[in-house]
Amino acid sequence: MSAPNTVRNGAKIPATVITGFLGAGKTTLVRHVLENAAGKRIAIIVNEFGSLGIDGDLLKSCGIAGCSDDDIVELSNGCICCTVADDFLPTMQALLDRDDPPEHVLIETSGLALPKPLIKAFDWPTIRSRMTVDGVIAVVDGPAVASGRFADDPDAIARQRAEDPSVDHDNPLAEVYEDQLSAADLIVLNKADLLGDAQIDALRETISGSVPRAVKVVAAREGRIDPAVLLGLLAAAEDDLDARPSHHDGADDHEHDDFDTFVVEIGEIAEPDALVERLKTVAEAHDILRIKGFVPVAGKPMRLAVQGVGARFRHAYDRPWGPAEDRTGRLVVIAEAGFDKAAIEAAIRG
Repeated sequence: MSAPNTVRNGAKIPATVITGFLGAGKTTLVRHVLENAAGKRIAIIVNEFGSLGIDGDLLKSCGIAGCSDDDIVELSNGCICCTVADDFLPTMQALLDRDDPPEHVLIETSGLALPKPLIKAFDWPTIRSRMTVDGVIAVVDGPAVASGRFADDPDAIARQRAEDPSVDHDNPLAEVYEDQLSAADLIVLNKADLLGDAQIDALRETISGSVPRAVKVVAAREGRIDPAVLLGLLAAAEDDLDARPSHHDGADDHEHDDFDTFVVEIGEIAEPDALVERLKTVAEAHDILRIKGFVPVAGKPMRLAVQGVGARFRHAYDRPWGPAEDRTGRLVVIAEAGFDKAAIEAAIRG
């Protein structure tokens, strides 16, 4: 049985912001919450960096009972923290104005989003009176962070700046990562099955030492955290902004010129393993952050979903292609700006 309408009985509808870098496992965590929602009406807002919505499509095709396509809203082709007024606020207003509004809202940001501008949006008068940020969950790719991919060597940077003060050595990936951790009420150290116990303990200590306040760090595999732990944090984060410092505090906005994205279309492939090996080679050669999408396989009625972070890839058949659906493969590529698009496209297509 559903709970009473939380707008009409005077209580604010809680919203959980799920942030984290590219490929950390945010969509997997959202799906796990939906699968264990126990009848609660949950709406999901999914933000993509790029024009092709992959994560929302993955959720819509999941076949979870009680989760309709109407409950999943995609905001594509723009970072949610940069388009708050144009996209996010009208979307939230539409959810609130439903005859049967959700009991909880999950907001999955793009991997490049800064959470703080989004939290600030809940101070908008028409939203503040009816919704609250129950908590900010930062999902961390444990193996990636353990490898130092998103961390700078402060001693090396200091030496380089001393040698050439005119060179800017700021790492945009590190800034995004640090802002996401600083905004969090709970940090999920994901993909813990790929780490040893000593690595997990070391990462916990490093992460805890880098955030400005005491925040619980929970290790997880495949985002499998009890929704009772993730939801109901009662953080009211919109009232606690000063405790969530950002590299961009005091700035009117921020740009994502450091990153770029495009879509590669490919035809049917013969062997999934051969494609994945090719994608690994391309990712390493061009320092690509993320490759994700869907691909048709010759002779197979099922669609192949491909997910890659750096040179680590996973692939699995997720659902049948629709009878009228165009069997064209589409892979989203996300990397730091300045890459050779033509070379990457040619290499992916083989």
